[in-house]
Amino acid sequence: MSDKNKEFVVQDRRRFAPEGELRKDAEVIEEERPATTPTQAAPQPPQQEVPTPQATEADEEELPPPPTAAEQQEQKDAYQASGKKIDEMINKAGATQNAPSEMTFDRLIESFYMTALMQMGAIRQENEQPRVDILGARQTIDSLSILQEKTKGNLTEREQTLLQNVLFELRMAWIEITNAIANAPRPDSKIVAPGGKIK
Repeated sequence: MSDKNKEFVVQDRRRFAPEGELRKDAEVIEEERPATTPTQAAPQPPQQEVPTPQATEADEEELPPPPTAAEQQEQKDAYQASGKKIDEMINKAGATQNAPSEMTFDRLIESFYMTALMQMGAIRQENEQPRVDILGARQTIDSLSILQEKTKGNLTEREQTLLQNVLFELRMAWIEITNAIANAPRPDSKIVAPGGKIK
């Protein structure tokens, strides 16, 4: 059987179930790990009294081991093969005009931009009330900030300018909306009309 006909199998390596409980099969995997033999143990340095820092939540949260290079390559190849099949199906259906193109950095930034605008109620369907998700919008803007920080020195001048402009616009829009929310009259507040009468 050739490598192309091999079935790709995805293995769930998460330690916790969606409900937050430790998965039973994850415990079994940990128990099956071979214990180190005395010959494999590293020599211990002489012990000194060193104050131990208090453990934080981040220290306690262990990540599962990353997939091997072979697993990653196999998964990437399977993903690309699946993408080609979908592209062929779209082409056969004659829907090539609306078919999405290959993802680029510009399209990624535009996707974040559109998402944030929708979350702030700036984009909506006709005759539809705006729905504002101010916390979701902040998270999207913060995600773009992280992306900007982590891609420093790795972007073209055009990509960097696009990212800076998008972040500037979204932050300004977010400030305007949060100011409007903060200054909006409370439902339980009373409005004083001219002449001192309370409405």
